[in-house]
Amino acid sequence: MLRFLAKKLHFLQLLSQNSEDKQESKSRESSQTSLSRDITQNLKVLKDILGPSNDINIREFSFGYEEKVDAAIIFVDGMVEKTTINESIIKPLMYDSHLFTPKESQTITTSIDLIQRSMISVGDVKKVDSFDELVDDCLYGDTVLLIDGSHEALVISTKGWESRGVQEPKTEAVVRGPREGFTETLRTNTTLLRRKIRDPNFIFESMQLGQRTKTSVCLAYIKGIVNPKLVEEVRRRLKRIKTDAILESGYIEEFIEDAPFSPFATVANSEKPDVIAAKLLEGRVAILVDGTPMVLTVPMLFIESFQSAEDYYSRPYYASLIRTLRFIAYTITILAPAVYVALTTYHQESIPTPLLITMAAAREGTPFPAIVEALMMGTIYEILWEAGIRLPRPVGSAISIVGALVIGESAVSAGLIGAPMVIVVALTAITSFVVPAQSDTATMLRFVLTVFASVLGAFGIMIVLLGVLIHLSALRSFGTPYFSPLAPLSPRDLKDVFARVPLWAMFTRPRTIGWHDPQRQEFRLDPHPPPEESEK
Repeated sequence: MLRFLAKKLHFLQLLSQNSEDKQESKSRESSQTSLSRDITQNLKVLKDILGPSNDINIREFSFGYEEKVDAAIIFVDGMVEKTTINESIIKPLMYDSHLFTPKESQTITTSIDLIQRSMISVGDVKKVDSFDELVDDCLYGDTVLLIDGSHEALVISTKGWESRGVQEPKTEAVVRGPREGFTETLRTNTTLLRRKIRDPNFIFESMQLGQRTKTSVCLAYIKGIVNPKLVEEVRRRLKRIKTDAILESGYIEEFIEDAPFSPFATVANSEKPDVIAAKLLEGRVAILVDGTPMVLTVPMLFIESFQSAEDYYSRPYYASLIRTLRFIAYTITILAPAVYVALTTYHQESIPTPLLITMAAAREGTPFPAIVEALMMGTIYEILWEAGIRLPRPVGSAISIVGALVIGESAVSAGLIGAPMVIVVALTAITSFVVPAQSDTATMLRFVLTVFASVLGAFGIMIVLLGVLIHLSALRSFGTPYFSPLAPLSPRDLKDVFARVPLWAMFTRPRTIGWHDPQRQEFRLDPHPPPEESEK
């Protein structure tokens, strides 16, 4: 007990010490917020802030016709385009200095405006007067130009780090449709979206999250379609994030979701620009994070997990059939082990006699009950799944072959596992691939349903399913009912749930999301043959 109290007191002491250190550092930084007119003092402060890091380059030089002016540029090596710095910043200043003849009675402040307008041949140039903004821009790949005698500096966009090109996403492969996917570069991702939606009302809002990483985050929405209250709520939840690091969009997802203790995700994500563009056109808000190809969208509906981009590129009849198969596959993957355990343990009379005799013969000699077999095989399947993902691709395929053939066949031959259980687990594994967006939730539901089926049989399965249904009906995503349009029921939106009607019949946006501008196309756009010409 005394040791526990001592640890608590030590922890509180560390917290108070850290808060005092932060206040002291803030007070010290506040005294050095603004730039001075002395370039030597400014460089000294910058060297103190940036430290002795060897990737920080400071290039001091002088320019001018007769009256030399001291200047310096600061940039991070590896994050800038050096050709732009040499050809568009240093060369014009050092060789085009005739603009600064003694005959021109100009102050240095006026000269900074002249440099920005006439000498720096870069598209994005801005003036800053604080060290905080200057350091943030420099660490993000921009070049800072300091001039002696000026209390302002120029921040010149020279970003040019190595990045992955636009490629086909691995997680959302399609047969028909665009093959491009998001990358780890934020500006590339915004460009991919802008190519899809060329609307002047398409808005991008930038902010930085992470007190140490200062990760660039972009909020995307279409003004006039999206609900302004939704944008304000997303903005509020993002601004309240106070943490050291935002390294991936999953960090943000956990900070802004509505139900953090729910197994169901209330924030959607995708790697395909066409999917994000379609959701934006329905009235959603997208959150793009620098350094990751996964883009978040809110609000999210449960039905989104069963929809694919290819559903809207194919004819509606086959797309509706495939979507129905996804619902059947999801039902099988969460219920198959539980139903098998319930039937073999409590409800043998529900099994046809020939099948019951075959199953009894297959299970003869197995030492474990059905529940142990189900949990053991389910655990082995999850281990093989994780091993296949984490290992290199050639080894991962070998692991799958070993797990599926060698271990399964050996377990049945040794009499440890019954053959029907291997069939059930294999069917469960195959159907879990059909709806990848709900694979993690399906795994948890599968184990819970199997345990309840072993205790209460079919009654236990119904209790869990009823609890899940109630939870889904009560769940919300940014104020939108998660289980809509089924609960609350919206008959108008059922045209894109279990089946997909033709595109010309989908003339309204989802009622719970796009109510601000419900109509997305004209009525009576169904194709029809031209009228026959009257016979002459």
